[in-house]
Amino acid sequence: MPPRLLHTPTGALCDRDALISHFVNSPAYLELYSLTSPTQIRAKISLFFRFTTLSHRWGIREPLLRDNEGEVIYDLERTEGLAKLQQICLFSLRHKFSWAWSDTCCIDKDSSAELQAAIGSMFSWYHRSSLTIVYLSDASDAGSLAGNIWFKRGWTLQELLASRALFYMQDWSPSLNSDARNHKTGPSMLQALEKATGAVAWYLEDSSPGMDDARSKLHWESDRSTTRPEDVAYSLFGMFKVHLPAIH
Repeated sequence: MPPRLLHTPTGALCDRDALISHFVNSPAYLELYSLTSPTQIRAKISLFFRFTTLSHRWGIREPLLRDNEGEVIYDLERTEGLAKLQQICLFSLRHKFSWAWSDTCCIDKDSSAELQAAIGSMFSWYHRSSLTIVYLSDASDAGSLAGNIWFKRGWTLQELLASRALFYMQDWSPSLNSDARNHKTGPSMLQALEKATGAVAWYLEDSSPGMDDARSKLHWESDRSTTRPEDVAYSLFGMFKVHLPAIH
């Protein structure tokens, strides 16, 4: 799990100690005493710590770790960046997820060691999350997906491939009028994603990290850009299951 998560009922940013404290003081912790199977115990713990992830294009004045420490995000001034955090927390809470993660405020970017560890773990965090919420900030309707800037950013390819995803438009309306728990399973969305990414449908639905089909992965990444040149390489680490030091 990531070292920090947003607690959706309270809007607080929690580190590992706070996460454990929430668990120890929860009914789920007491229920562990009645369980005898290790499988049941793991399932109970996993259910409590289910989390969602946000995939988005960074904008102006994104709230960072230092902006949110010790604060309740629901009470902070609603800037564009903070609105995304509030929306993902509220969405997650409505769908009974107590935890949410965003790359803006859940990583200590002042710590080179933590930033390096995050770069190497990013794919697995998205892959192990219960759901990725994709926010398309410049899309007004589902027909404009192909030209959306989100599909041109280097980091978002691995975020798209790693987990189940729900896509939301500029006004936070769903891109598909359905109750699907994964928009990547819808035929019309798959067709739009194929057109926007160049990736084939079967890989979008069920991808796994590794060196298999490396040429295709490099091709899908080839027309994407990153703010820092070195991020072109770093954004591929998780997709290729490569662990190398990142000097950011």
